[in-house]
Amino acid sequence: MKKHMKIIIPAAVGLLLVLILATIYMIKKNMPNKEKMPLAEYFGVEKDSNRAVLVVGDEITDADCIMEEDWAYIAFDYVKEHFNSRFYWDENENLLLYTTPTTEISVVPGEKDCLIGRSKESKDYVMAINEGSGIYVAADYIKEHTAFQYQIYKKPNRIVVINEFGMDKEYVKTKEECAIRYQKDIKSKVLKNEKEGARLRLLKKEDKDTGFCQVMEETGIIGYVKAKSLDKSYKDQDTTDFKAEKYTHILREDKVSLVWHQVTNQTANAGLSDILATAKGMNVVSPTWFKTSDNEGGVDASIASYDYVTKAHNAGIEVWGLCDDQSPDMKIGTVLESTSTRLKLVNNLVAKAIQYDLDGINIDFEYIKQESGEDFIQFIRELGIKCRTNSLVLSIDNYPLMDYNAYYDRAEQANVADYVIVMAYDEYHKNSEEAGPVSSIGYVRDSIESVLTEVPKEQVVIGLPFYSRYWQEKTKNGEVELSVESCSMNYTKQIVEKAGKEPVWDEQTGQNYLEYEEKGVIHKMWIEDRDSLELKMKAVSEKDLAGFAFWKFGLESKDVWNMITKYTG
Repeated sequence: MKKHMKIIIPAAVGLLLVLILATIYMIKKNMPNKEKMPLAEYFGVEKDSNRAVLVVGDEITDADCIMEEDWAYIAFDYVKEHFNSRFYWDENENLLLYTTPTTEISVVPGEKDCLIGRSKESKDYVMAINEGSGIYVAADYIKEHTAFQYQIYKKPNRIVVINEFGMDKEYVKTKEECAIRYQKDIKSKVLKNEKEGARLRLLKKEDKDTGFCQVMEETGIIGYVKAKSLDKSYKDQDTTDFKAEKYTHILREDKVSLVWHQVTNQTANAGLSDILATAKGMNVVSPTWFKTSDNEGGVDASIASYDYVTKAHNAGIEVWGLCDDQSPDMKIGTVLESTSTRLKLVNNLVAKAIQYDLDGINIDFEYIKQESGEDFIQFIRELGIKCRTNSLVLSIDNYPLMDYNAYYDRAEQANVADYVIVMAYDEYHKNSEEAGPVSSIGYVRDSIESVLTEVPKEQVVIGLPFYSRYWQEKTKNGEVELSVESCSMNYTKQIVEKAGKEPVWDEQTGQNYLEYEEKGVIHKMWIEDRDSLELKMKAVSEKDLAGFAFWKFGLESKDVWNMITKYTG
């Protein structure tokens, strides 16, 4: 019996020990971790560094930021892309510019003074700083021009920004003391302990597998809290009293009906008489008078004529002088990349417009490269100020919107200028590798649809062609040799008569199509005539756009003008 007892006692002790160890294990397994994660580790920034983390909305960004005393500075590139695209940095002249509808503000990094137009104004903070890694803009300066609120927190440095207002966001309050954890697990480290009644932004509702919700608290910490520790969610909105300055536009009450008049010398100005005599339904003429003449912002206006403008005005026609960037003596990118030369170009253009009593300026810069896109838009902003001040209509010529030319930023053009003109022609051009139409109906419709994604319809003018292209294909050694020439409508009729073959209407392109073979050469032409032009004008009218522009006077046949008046009123 005693021997039997000796066996039972150790077994019981062992079982008890197992139970104790199992209990300890279960307690430890279900006991929340109380260890805190250092916030410097969480945000990835050194505690005593002058760098700062930027939290925008509910995202911890990788933006480069700096703290200088109690002022926060955010990397220029991030500011421009995410907060306000109208900030412009001129690296050549060490200037940070901001353009409003009425003036330009100029800041030199490291200074508290700025120029607003020609007037000096002082701030109680440095508006921009320039470190080795780039230019940084003060959060307070951003706030002056943007719907933007921020709060600074330290240890570690972080800038928490709100820049979305008037939108419902979901919030919760804690109903007990609780921990915000790094991960949705009670064993995860604690980022912050919250008291009862703390207000948190609810980012993700309860994960049924873990019982955790994702939340954000006001200092920029994003983590996880047990759903049972939270009250029911509610919606709230951030508000701002910021009011952006509004741009005004000079827009006609009737449809724009513009014809470009190619003028190459003073004698050619006499062609206005023919325009006034034949161009029915036209209310704007745009003579090609001005050229960017050098890399210093000069403008060649040697063929402009005050008498031309007076004659047009007497006939009730507005004159929008065209300026192009085709001079071989300059590079438009060089002119636009520096503020001083860019402003010289602006001032010279406006001075010429005033001198010749113009009603508007038409900018036809077709050689802007992608690296100069920001400079071009800044030029349009600056020119827009001067044009508004002097009651000049500002219109900008554009290729149809494609991915490769999106840097022309038609949306911003529409904000700061009056009309965005889309040249819905040269679908196939002299450098094309195959023959095709100048302007098929599909191309025009696509051009309309794409520009309307960026520009209000009341500012869209569609440019249409008065010309065709005559293609000739010759096969030599198994390869097709392609030649092409541009043809007026009347010359096109001569080609058709000489061919002795009747063109056939092509539904796909919305044009009469001519094709024939002669001496081993295939001749092709998609014909621009009264019928094809009317189809395009119908497409423009159906979208109730601002109007039409035609390239160029003298290439059309007289019969088109009666048709044009049907759509221009």
